[in-house]
Amino acid sequence: MNNKENKKVWFVTGASKGLGLALTKTLLEAGYLVAATSRSRKQLISSAGAASDQFLPLGVDLTDPPAVKKAIADTVKHFGRLDVIVNNAGYGMGGTIEEFSEQELKQSFDVNVFAPVYVMQAALPFLRKQRSGHIINISSVAGFAPATGWALYAATKFALTGMTEVLAKDLKELNIHATVVAPGAFRTEFLSDNSLVFTKNNIDDYSSVRKSHERYRGMHGEQAGDPNKAATALIELAEMPEPPATLFLGSDAYNRAKGKIDELNRWLNELKNLTFSTDY
Repeated sequence: MNNKENKKVWFVTGASKGLGLALTKTLLEAGYLVAATSRSRKQLISSAGAASDQFLPLGVDLTDPPAVKKAIADTVKHFGRLDVIVNNAGYGMGGTIEEFSEQELKQSFDVNVFAPVYVMQAALPFLRKQRSGHIINISSVAGFAPATGWALYAATKFALTGMTEVLAKDLKELNIHATVVAPGAFRTEFLSDNSLVFTKNNIDDYSSVRKSHERYRGMHGEQAGDPNKAATALIELAEMPEPPATLFLGSDAYNRAKGKIDELNRWLNELKNLTFSTDY
């Protein structure tokens, strides 16, 4: 696949740092055609490189549907097609349900749930016309096996996980694939003070939640996951003829998911009689 015309066109959100930046750089080095977004186009160019025939950096507010629609249309205009969508942009917010303000609730869902929906709604008409494509939504292991102190983050990632699993079924007849990727902790800026957000309202009674947050702060720079290896794994995923609907990334994600599955199996078996008791 040395001919650039044979390379897939990727659209990556949240590409100015973290996993999105690692993926964008890896794709460009491999010769793929890439459109990437960030809230700041200037920051994206500084991080990933200048615009070219191979790279289209876009400054986009992903919570603005017309802006998202224009970004997708500009990508198709620039490259002639669209093959892989990666909804990577998102952020974590720590806190308990009681502590969240209405604005914090709304912002979390706007960025982590509604923004990916806007991207998919803008891209799917092109993918349907082609009868090909792959949507990759970056969720989190927290969207399957959540941790103390991250209720709203888990809620947004559970939403993205469930949505993608159904999407994979809905798109099957159109020869379009969808995969939800659930990473564990990767050595990016996600756990830094610049990226991690906590509720402004802290209630003293939730001491175990505060301790959980301190543990996560302490993990910054010590995460087991290599973002460059994650980027390589995502490319391998996109090249699969029959990709899975769900992919966990990282040994920590595997272990947390396995623990959750074992716990579910235990409760299913122990409470089987109670579960069946509600049938006519």
